[in-house]
Amino acid sequence: MPIVFWKTIVVHFTILTGVCCCFRNDVNHGWNPNIPAIAKYFSTKGRYEEVNPYLIEDILAVNRSILQPPSAQCREIHATAIIRHGTRYPTSKNVKKMQKLYELVKSRASGQESWLREIQTQWTMWYTEDMDGRLVQKGVNDHKHLAVRLSKLFPSLISEEKLRGGFIKFITSSKHRCVNSTLSFKAGLTELWAITDKEFDHAVNDALMRFFDQCTRFVQEVDNNPSALSEVDKFKQGPEMKRVTEKIADRLRVPYNNITDDMAEAAFYLCAYEFAIKTVNSPWCRLFDVVDAQVMEYANDLKQFWKRAYGYDINSKSSCILFHDLFSRLNKAASENKSGQKVTEAVTVQVGHAETLLPLLTLLGFFKDSDALTSTNYDTQTQRSFRTSYMLPYAANLILVLYDCGGGDLRLQPLLNEKPVTFPGLTDQQTSMPLYQDVKDHYRELLQGCDFETECQLFKSPASI
Repeated sequence: MPIVFWKTIVVHFTILTGVCCCFRNDVNHGWNPNIPAIAKYFSTKGRYEEVNPYLIEDILAVNRSILQPPSAQCREIHATAIIRHGTRYPTSKNVKKMQKLYELVKSRASGQESWLREIQTQWTMWYTEDMDGRLVQKGVNDHKHLAVRLSKLFPSLISEEKLRGGFIKFITSSKHRCVNSTLSFKAGLTELWAITDKEFDHAVNDALMRFFDQCTRFVQEVDNNPSALSEVDKFKQGPEMKRVTEKIADRLRVPYNNITDDMAEAAFYLCAYEFAIKTVNSPWCRLFDVVDAQVMEYANDLKQFWKRAYGYDINSKSSCILFHDLFSRLNKAASENKSGQKVTEAVTVQVGHAETLLPLLTLLGFFKDSDALTSTNYDTQTQRSFRTSYMLPYAANLILVLYDCGGGDLRLQPLLNEKPVTFPGLTDQQTSMPLYQDVKDHYRELLQGCDFETECQLFKSPASI
């Protein structure tokens, strides 16, 4: 089915401040000198626009034709959106790695290439440790624009009337980048509707949005356990990564032992951050070709797979609390709707982290390949569905929309990054909008079990795949 992107004019144009929308829509970006050829491999450091390239041309474009209920009687009654924070600065840990690489390139690298001279004579190390993962202006815009697009996708749910009436709830992690993303999302709506006479509250809830910190078993067996990421360590010492570090050393004309896998990662991040934050195709990007970038992406996917996803059972089970919270909201909306009441929570906006979304997507069964990602199967994983570049860019979002299609017929549509997806393993799905009861039946075991307290108790048995 062809996708037709349509545009509408938004009167309150202030929301576009500081955003460049001058690029043509091009999925490969190969022709555009402003976009690194490797931009679609930046994993969790990638722009949302690489996942939805039509936004490069029009940041407020939406495609309502993707929302096709089975009948014209269907109307949206509730939506829960779980959203990652917007574009941020690097963490202090990564800034230290970048600093080390920059000093090496400035003092040791030789060669007359224009990009290398640019790094050595014009580029300055402007990242500082006190930035430590805080939201940047682009991150503010990520959430403002997302708010406007979602109000266009779901005008009956995300409306001025619903916002003023207190039917839209906001919940966030306590981290600055999440709180500021939440404030930006709200600002997107208040600026759109020119609301100046009222402010809207948000709740800080780390039990929901940073559950991974509070799951003792996960913290002990995976997060603080160096051996849990042994596959990642093996891959970093393996032939694919060795080839990447040697190619970087060749390009800089420094000895091979000068470039560690940490330095390769720092260079990759420098390219990614310069692009995500400043929309600059930085000279740092010249240290990688597409083959290198695919290896770097796999290294990051491998880390996310073992630390947050299918590698260990506790990774996904740590999100049980968010899973139950999600379904309790859906059940409440369904129950109120059935009894003829007004649905009291039309929309819930929950802002967290990549580490919030990935365990939940895993628990729901999304992006599960037939084989686990390991240090030795890079070559056979080129067509894997588990790609964090696609799943978890900045401002990534999972939205579950509940529809009433008349006669007690409730349906649930999941969207990931504003695109409909289908619940994995749900049979007889002729649409991406299955019966809500079928979804609950499909996840019955988790709904009846998956108790956060029980799952997160520390057991003596070691973590296992």
